[in-house]
Formats: sequence, C-alpha cells, structure tokens
Amino acid sequence: MSDEPQPRVRVTGPPRRRADVVRPAGAREIDAESALGEVFMRSLLREQLVLALQVIAALGLTVGLLPLVFHLFPSLGDVRVGPMPVAWLLLGVLTYPWLVLLGWLYIRRAESNERDFADLVGSVLPEDDR
Repeated sequence: MSDEPQPRVRVTGPPRRRADVVRPAGAREIDAESALGEVFMRSLLREQLVLALQVIAALGLTVGLLPLVFHLFPSLGDVRVGPMPVAWLLLGVLTYPWLVLLGWLYIRRAESNERDFADLVGSVLPEDDR
C-alpha cells in the first residue's frame, strides 16, 4: 500500500439553475408591484385573515369559554367521569385532539386558498394577448 492519501473529491448537488420558466402574467404583475398585483395580494391576504379569524373564533368559543362555564356552574367541578373530574377530562384530554383538528383544518383551507390564488394568477392574460 502506498502512503499517498486519496485525492479529495468535491461532492455537489444537482444543478440549481432551472430551465427558463414561463411565469404567468399575474405573477409578473405581483413582482412589478402594479395595481393589479396589489389587488391580487390583498385578496389572498384577506382570505387568509378571514380563515385565521374563523379558527380563532372556533377556539375561543370552545376551549376559551370552558373556564367561564366552570365559573358560572361550579357544580360541574364535582362531576366525574369514572375516576376523573370532567374539568380534567375537558381541559387535559379532549383539548389536544381539538387543537390538532383545528390545525389540520386550518392548513388544509390555507393551502386551498393558495391553490385558488395560484389558479387566479395563472389565468390572467397580459393586455397584449387579449
């Protein structure tokens, strides 16, 4: 065996340059920050804001009101389901699946909003092509 070390080999990933991609006219409007691009972005942001407010309202009307319910009806603190108090069951066990479900629904609807937005932006033709 020889005492010469093996030459180093440079490892790189796949080429990062993409082929020329034709961008939709709506995307060019957004990049150029034109009035039409502003309308597109405002519509997406409004949809996402409405969705976020809906999720927050659902969370507030369910989990957020539980302490108020237990305050207004203190006898609920004595109710048990098996060996576990109802308050522990609601706040400590059932809250987490509800949060997971809300998160899953939020992500699903947000992605749907973004797909609809991409379809809208892709369907816009420049003035020259109309």
